Amino acid sequence: MNLPNKLTLSRFVLTAGFLAVLFSRTSYHQTFALALFVAASLTDYFDGMIARRDKLITNFGILMDPLADKILVCSAFIAFVDRDWIPAWMAVIVVARELAITGLRLLAASKNLVLAAEGFGKHKTISQIVAIIAILVKDSYTQWGPLGKVFGWPIAGTPWVNWFTSISLWAAVALTFVSGSIYLWRNRSLYLEDM
Repeated sequence: MNLPNKLTLSRFVLTAGFLAVLFSRTSYHQTFALALFVAASLTDYFDGMIARRDKLITNFGILMDPLADKILVCSAFIAFVDRDWIPAWMAVIVVARELAITGLRLLAASKNLVLAAEGFGKHKTISQIVAIIAILVKDSYTQWGPLGKVFGWPIAGTPWVNWFTSISLWAAVALTFVSGSIYLWRNRSLYLEDM
């Protein structure tokens, strides 16, 4: 098994660890959950970069890399609903978009077509990861002593990290909805041809 595929597999393990730590009641569990999520996100960056650079693209990687991404992001959004950090409808948009696009790609594959990722989709993934990290920072920065005070600096009486988290979350949900809609519309011939 090559290094990119090992990194992809590690993302599944890190996702499980992230969820276990997030729901634990150990000291500093929020900070540890943040560290595990960041580590999992970095594996997403490095597995793709290494696979392209060293020409190590495999069928396993083509299938499992996006699946690992979706499981990581959807798990975080669902967990945040359980923790009352975000409203459920936001998680529904994220999960529904991922299921719809996965279904569309399966339909395309059944017709021997490959649907490439689009720019909007890549921006969507980045915005989701930024939003998730912001939410985790917002919940954990008070545990960081003097360093944490930097995140608590007020803007209009509210810590700036709260403002940033709200903006990044809304941006991620909007990009998720828009990118999914555009992808479904551009490929509508796949699912409308026999209506």
